[in-house]
Amino acid sequence: MRKWMSERLKRRKKPQESKPSEPAQTPLQPAYFDAQEAPAGEPVAHAEPEIEASPAEPQATPESEAPDPWNRKEEAPAVDPRRRRRRGRGGRGRGGQKSAAVATASPLSTPVLDGGEPAAQAAPVPASAPIPAAPPRPPKGAVVLAIGLPGSGKSSWFKRNGITPLSSDMVRMLLFDDAQEQRFQDLVFSNLRSMLKGRLIARRPLNYVDATNLTPHERHSWIKLAKDYGYEVQAVFFDVPVEVCLERNRRRERSVDEDVMRRMAAKLKPPTFEEGFAKVTVVRVKKKDNEAAT
Repeated sequence: MRKWMSERLKRRKKPQESKPSEPAQTPLQPAYFDAQEAPAGEPVAHAEPEIEASPAEPQATPESEAPDPWNRKEEAPAVDPRRRRRRGRGGRGRGGQKSAAVATASPLSTPVLDGGEPAAQAAPVPASAPIPAAPPRPPKGAVVLAIGLPGSGKSSWFKRNGITPLSSDMVRMLLFDDAQEQRFQDLVFSNLRSMLKGRLIARRPLNYVDATNLTPHERHSWIKLAKDYGYEVQAVFFDVPVEVCLERNRRRERSVDEDVMRRMAAKLKPPTFEEGFAKVTVVRVKKKDNEAAT
């Protein structure tokens, strides 16, 4: 290393050999067509060409690089890399299948046949279209109510037709051993309704109820009970004058007071179809022998 440094210093201190002077060459200068030739031996002063100043023309800026004065460009929201993708309850891959199924079953898509023609579609049903009602079921049987004053011939009509009805007098006889007991009306008729309900549950086709049933209010409970179990209700109305009923009542062993009979006659209302009866049979008295007839 030292040897190399010493040699390097010697070269620097060595005097440079002087070379004979040579005429300096004229540097090359650009020539112009309108420049006059200068005499030989004189330097030519080259003037810089004048550049005419032209008004600055606006340069067209591409649309992609043009600045938006209103700053309408919305920057895309930065995605947080720490945010994890949440899975649905169905597991991975269920969402894609569900969206594909929904797209397939879209009502806006029209099925196309093999020939390229769209298949005929059924007209959509409007939401306000009435739903057809189900056909009514046939009744399981009938409940027949007797309607009339005491002494109008209800019990005689049942005997003549060979019918054993459910009667309030029968319940009084079973409960109190007296058909004329009038103190426990609610208890009597609650047991009578229970007996009819048992026959309806047993699906007996014909069921007769022998009671006065004077007003629509008294008949309503029987009609509702029968229809709740799918039975139709019929009425047998004994249209007998009150005077005939009073005369028969006097000849009976267990008679009803006359004032009670007249109050009951004032309450009596003939049955109507509006109450829910499917059939109404009227029984009147013949003028000759004063016997009830259908």
